[in-house]
Amino acid sequence: MSESDGHEEPPAAQRCGLIAIVGRPNVGKSTLLNALVGQKISITSAKAQTTRHRITGIRTVDDTQFVFVDTPGFQTRHGAALNRTLNRTVQGVLADVDVVLFVVEAGRFGLDDAKVLSLIQGDGMKDKPVFLIANKLDAVQRRAELMPWLKGMQDRHAFAEFVPLSAKKAADMERLLQIIRPYLPEQGWFYEEDALTDRSERFLASEIIREKLFRLTGDELPYTSTVVIDKFEEEGHLRRIAASIVVERDAHKGMIIGSGGERLKRIGSEARQELEQLMDAKVFLELFVKVRSGWAADEDHLRSYGYE
Repeated sequence: MSESDGHEEPPAAQRCGLIAIVGRPNVGKSTLLNALVGQKISITSAKAQTTRHRITGIRTVDDTQFVFVDTPGFQTRHGAALNRTLNRTVQGVLADVDVVLFVVEAGRFGLDDAKVLSLIQGDGMKDKPVFLIANKLDAVQRRAELMPWLKGMQDRHAFAEFVPLSAKKAADMERLLQIIRPYLPEQGWFYEEDALTDRSERFLASEIIREKLFRLTGDELPYTSTVVIDKFEEEGHLRRIAASIVVERDAHKGMIIGSGGERLKRIGSEARQELEQLMDAKVFLELFVKVRSGWAADEDHLRSYGYE
């Protein structure tokens, strides 16, 4: 209708929904989340168990708001309290969502992938649409070899969609968003249009420091290391941050500090630069290394360090 009729056109129906990203450790879930959101909000590293928290990433396109939930890679060794906590996080996420993105490497399916798939096939998941996301497509030499693999995957589960892609290609991300859209319910958005994540700057600071820690220590440092923010002060365009890197042994402390303190300086320098870019502010960052024996096996310690 025209404005002269005294009536306004009703707004287009908004869509909004929760999308879980699940898969075994190291399959590229955090890279995919960052690419879908269009900005880095989840840390990436070659070390398994890098993502330890449920991280929400938000992307709003036209009338649709996509709310992505990154999860820890499902842990197949249930021994430590940390592993049990991570697995509870995955199971809690799956109960809430509208769509599940099951991420595997294109052409590969191993025992750890099968364990995650069995979780998706559990009680309460019967009616949830599950997409098979065949990531790292750029690493497949002969695409024709994917057809028998795909047939085998379809025999394992009735996937709602099969989406081969590379998380490094923007066009693939746009295509995936278009495929997801019709599966999301028509309802109002959960967040503001320009929101990217529901996590605080304080939380993102700890994640980025932890990423640099893992990237710069390589395989030397066991995954049972974490970062705790001791101080986070905001003064206009300035952030004063003090953080403790918590490890289980004195030997690990030495690995992080490095010869003459060089490695710790580099971790701090790289984290500070990325935080300044992310927060669009000047950052003063102090890092300390503390030894807390057995923290990853202690439920109380885990809660005090922010694990759900």
